[in-house]
Amino acid sequence: MSSVTMAILLLLSTVSFTVEKHFCGDVLIDVAVFSSTEKCGPDAFESEHQEEIKKSCCKDILDIVEGQNELTVKTIDDLEFEQQQFLFAYVLSFNGLFEVLPKQNIPHKHYTPPNLIADIHVRDQVYLI
Repeated sequence: MSSVTMAILLLLSTVSFTVEKHFCGDVLIDVAVFSSTEKCGPDAFESEHQEEIKKSCCKDILDIVEGQNELTVKTIDDLEFEQQQFLFAYVLSFNGLFEVLPKQNIPHKHYTPPNLIADIHVRDQVYLI
């Protein structure tokens, strides 16, 4: 599960995308992430906004969200001495939790009990209280 989470995190950190915004005057008309924005036309607003559209020009704004281009790979030698000690102690302390136990010998595994002809407790009228 943790490897899948790390893979998704790595993928999301390296993806780049653009957010395209289309303004007519000071009014935001459309925002698009994976497609192109709709351009404003004469029927885009009510009649009171049409005069503002004619006076001011429409503009497009592109916001670029860039992911990482280079990934750094660190080795154990890049860690400080205290971090190396902590990592070593952590691995040693939890190493015993995941050991495979030796196969246990069960001496009576293939034992078959004798056939019961009569219930001895009932025959001798010995009852445990």
